[in-house]
Amino acid sequence: MTTREVEHEIAVDAPAPAVYRLLAEVVNWPRIFPPTIHVDQVERSEGEERIRIWATAGAGGEAKNWTSRRTLDPEALRITFRQEISAPPVAAMGGTWIVEPLDGDRARVRLLHDYRAVDDDPAGLAWIDDAVDRNSRSELAALKINVEAAHAAEELTFSFTDSVQVAGAAKDLFDFIDQADRWEERLPHVATVRLTEDAPGLQTLEMDTRAKDGSTHTTKSYRVTFPHRRIVYKQVTLPALLTLHTGVWTFDEGPDGTVASSQHTVTLNTENIPAVLGPDAGVSDARAYVHSALSTNSLATLGHARAYAENLAGEQG
Repeated sequence: MTTREVEHEIAVDAPAPAVYRLLAEVVNWPRIFPPTIHVDQVERSEGEERIRIWATAGAGGEAKNWTSRRTLDPEALRITFRQEISAPPVAAMGGTWIVEPLDGDRARVRLLHDYRAVDDDPAGLAWIDDAVDRNSRSELAALKINVEAAHAAEELTFSFTDSVQVAGAAKDLFDFIDQADRWEERLPHVATVRLTEDAPGLQTLEMDTRAKDGSTHTTKSYRVTFPHRRIVYKQVTLPALLTLHTGVWTFDEGPDGTVASSQHTVTLNTENIPAVLGPDAGVSDARAYVHSALSTNSLATLGHARAYAENLAGEQG
């Protein structure tokens, strides 16, 4: 059988260890790969992992998911990967990310692929050649832009969590957040909602939210649900002060009830701070403003979810 081996590379204006870390730690992928919604580590051992990836694909932005295996070598700044199941005309596909220091602040990223065509078909192999070349060039170009941006914005990226203790079941709290199509009737700060779930556990949520000043803001997010433990999301229409917003709702049930939490990770857009908050405002002002705005909505939602779950617990008790 014919196995093709190809290589593509690009230079990145970020230190090699930082580039490797952003690639290796899958929690970073929603920051550096715009199509990526969420990545879960399904299995993890020393230097080996199996990951499940949820990402949008195609012009319509349809959400998809797949599973890959990776081997991590932090000393060599190398990550190898292998598809578990390949789709025809691909018989097998794998590859390697190699990050090489150029100097203290720059790195070369090499992307290697090896692949075979089904039945060694020449036409199939030519199709794969073209697809790998085209995808590798576009992926590396996007990687350069987004790794440089993520590295530069690390001091502008922060996370915070709001939690409430609930005398109710995790399932009921999960259902309240999962059933976002009912938020218009359940949450005063939500004006309208459009929720679709084309595949089980993969949701697209669009909604108009009322701000404190009475204005409404439209947001769109992709959500991945894990009954009845958590719901993760990535917001893809962002307010002026943000370049990134991801989050997770978690429901941890214990003997004394359930802790329901809303965690946010955001990156500030410093260019828009003066226009939104005034010419004298700085990063600390934007940080406080964003934290307050998101926490206000999260705590309002958690409060209504708590009332819903505790009411059900009372009826069942």
